[in-house]
Amino acid sequence: MPAKPDSFDALQLPATSLHGLFRHFGPGMILMMTGIGTSHLITAPAAGGRFEFALLWCIPVAYIFKYYGFEMAFRFTNATGRSMLDAYTTAPGKWPVWYVLVTTLIQCALGQAGRLAAAAAVLFYVFSEVLGLELSTYGLALGGLSVAIILYGRYAAVELATKLLAGLLVVSTVGVYLVEPAPLSAMGHFFTFEVPGGSWLIIAAFLGLLPTGMDVSLQASEWGKAKRVGMGRIREQLEQEGYARSFDAFGSTKADLTVDVSTLPAHAQEYCRRWFRIGIWDFSFGHVVSFLLATIFLLLAAVWLYPSPVEGRAVIGEIAGIFPPAMRAVFLAGAFAATFSTAFNYFDGWPRVVAACCRNLFRPTAALSGIAADRLTDTHRRSWSSEYNVYRMTMFYSLAAAVVIIAGVPRPVFLVLVSSALAFFIAPVIFFLNLYYCLTVIPKTDRAFYPSRFARVSSYISLVVFTGLTVVLILARVFNITLFGG
Repeated sequence: MPAKPDSFDALQLPATSLHGLFRHFGPGMILMMTGIGTSHLITAPAAGGRFEFALLWCIPVAYIFKYYGFEMAFRFTNATGRSMLDAYTTAPGKWPVWYVLVTTLIQCALGQAGRLAAAAAVLFYVFSEVLGLELSTYGLALGGLSVAIILYGRYAAVELATKLLAGLLVVSTVGVYLVEPAPLSAMGHFFTFEVPGGSWLIIAAFLGLLPTGMDVSLQASEWGKAKRVGMGRIREQLEQEGYARSFDAFGSTKADLTVDVSTLPAHAQEYCRRWFRIGIWDFSFGHVVSFLLATIFLLLAAVWLYPSPVEGRAVIGEIAGIFPPAMRAVFLAGAFAATFSTAFNYFDGWPRVVAACCRNLFRPTAALSGIAADRLTDTHRRSWSSEYNVYRMTMFYSLAAAVVIIAGVPRPVFLVLVSSALAFFIAPVIFFLNLYYCLTVIPKTDRAFYPSRFARVSSYISLVVFTGLTVVLILARVFNITLFGG
């Protein structure tokens, strides 16, 4: 029997003013910070330095046609209070969860090597003449620091410093661009499809890691659930009071994920809808800022570096040369903040996804679910099969594997491009699943959460275009069948 409406009246409605929005931003900003790093500071300059303005079209294509793949993950979590991986577990044989688990374990190694190499390249450039250390040594130091900060909970200070330095990166980048902007004639390349010879790997990297990998939508969904606001906060109470069905990863169906918002008390409906709007604005704002930065970095490289291969361990020094001496230190500080925050967030994000997969695949892990420190018991900490310990073990695996790969392949640009291309090749599957579960779990009568007609049509078009590009790139890179370009 549903409880009286006043059982939810204690929920504090979040402010939706401009100041309130920024104060409540969270998972979307983390997603943006995860993306502003390797793709912007390595891939975009490599594209501009090697091919001038020819690959400018890739940037709007990546941002426009990947938008709804990410947005659907935010939408689903805000509409159900559950993560996308909880939805994946309802598929026959839980094949999407197994797929995500295997690909994420690969990304934990190869993908993290690319992110860590980019951050290490900044330190390598700054300190190589003084310390003479190898790139892998810097990678080990930064990776070890990241893992220690995450596990011992000292992230707040680093997060603040990273946001400040990333802000400096934005200001310095825009300032340098305005000194000598790209010619207006170059903007036509936004709408001109060109595939120069030897550009397929960079195209795949662009589409794979701008604004970031589609698999990060799963991380953002887990972050959104862990934030415990909106539907994520009241889902347990809704189940207890009969407004929603209980969900069990080993026996429930898609129907058990659904929450009919129209049956909730008015105050609870408004509470959930406000947090949903905040979540969408959170993601959209980060998406736009990320797009502008990626565009500016490609244009800067095209104006100041072209023609240049933009490669090698000293790649950050070559890019830093774009900036005048007075702003070079600011750029390097911001570049380090951006690349380090990317590697840092992945050290949390990918292990979190692996742990969530295990939570939905194995009963011992499900019985000891949870990562949040304030919810852990001694049993969680002692049992190797707990979600918390799976999370920690994956983190150490990611660190060790990434450092070994960097030591074996000390070429940060190459590692970034390959890891970015890997993210692209797995993206259409994640996109499809996110869209499918939004359309089949959220009630069609729910106008607040169910995707609008425009969102649905845009999603279908985006999925078809994105999948088609993936097929073209696989043919070119794997089978050496080039349909377009050289």
